[in-house]
Amino acid sequence: MEDVAARAGVSRALVSLVMRNSPKVSDTRRAAVLRAAEELGYQPHVLARSLASRTSTVLGVMVSDLRNAFFGDVVEGLDAAAQAAGFDLILNTGGRSPSREASALRGLLSFRPAGIILLSPVVPASAIETAAAQCPVVLVSRASRSSQVDTVNDDGEAGSALAVDHLAALGHHRIAHLDGGGAAGAAARRRGFQRAMRRHGLAPIVVRSEHTDTGGERAVRELLAAFERDELPTALVAGNDFNAFGAISALEEAGLRVPEDVSVVGYDNTSLAALRHVSLTTVDQPRTEMGRLAFETLAERVRGERTEPVRHLLHPSLVVRSTTAHI
Repeated sequence: MEDVAARAGVSRALVSLVMRNSPKVSDTRRAAVLRAAEELGYQPHVLARSLASRTSTVLGVMVSDLRNAFFGDVVEGLDAAAQAAGFDLILNTGGRSPSREASALRGLLSFRPAGIILLSPVVPASAIETAAAQCPVVLVSRASRSSQVDTVNDDGEAGSALAVDHLAALGHHRIAHLDGGGAAGAAARRRGFQRAMRRHGLAPIVVRSEHTDTGGERAVRELLAAFERDELPTALVAGNDFNAFGAISALEEAGLRVPEDVSVVGYDNTSLAALRHVSLTTVDQPRTEMGRLAFETLAERVRGERTEPVRHLLHPSLVVRSTTAHI
């Protein structure tokens, strides 16, 4: 900043005002400072500035799985809202591992952020509580009972019920759910599946899996080993889109056609699901809206506008494409 001040012929304090976008600087001096900064290749040190002013404009974001397009859509909505409000994002991931996520969360806290947003975390609740004692925390796609933590979720029970209702209307009676295990949101989707099946007078089949493509492949192989071909479920409700992609791959590898032999429904409606050669029937979560809402919810805490917890629950919808058909 001293180099910029010397080049522009102004004081260091005035350079600081320009970098903070203060309205107290004349247009002429502002232009001189910005020109000098560009000539010198100067960029403000965001973290140092936050420490000096004791007001951070940095937000930490932890993504559960970098391979899953769902998180990219959420971050897109989050980033657009944050940028418009003058905040910068620091992103990392814990790779769906509780221990790695705990380490990643500590890493975000080391930047002394204004707040943290966790996307589908599997880290223990105690670690989230510890983080919330240091700065505001918002969870996306995971529930919380903590009064210090806000949440943004879709209604997973309702989403799974939409999938079951669709398949039942197509005449399917043997429907299996590829369970997400301990993944965030998996329990609600499992409950929704089981309740909808019983409402239709059908026996729910739940197969252990996880929210990955390899999990979908393993679950289908388990079904193939457990049932004779003529007794196989005629439809699958996958834990998420990624899980559905793996399931379809394993079905086709076994010589089964989708949807002629087995219908498949995903969950999330990621951008990949809409690709023409995929055309996956799936439950839609309003992903970019969830990101925007997560930022706005966090900003309320950061600005001190609210201390009580908020639980946003968004309604999913079903997008019917080419992977489901009448039995």
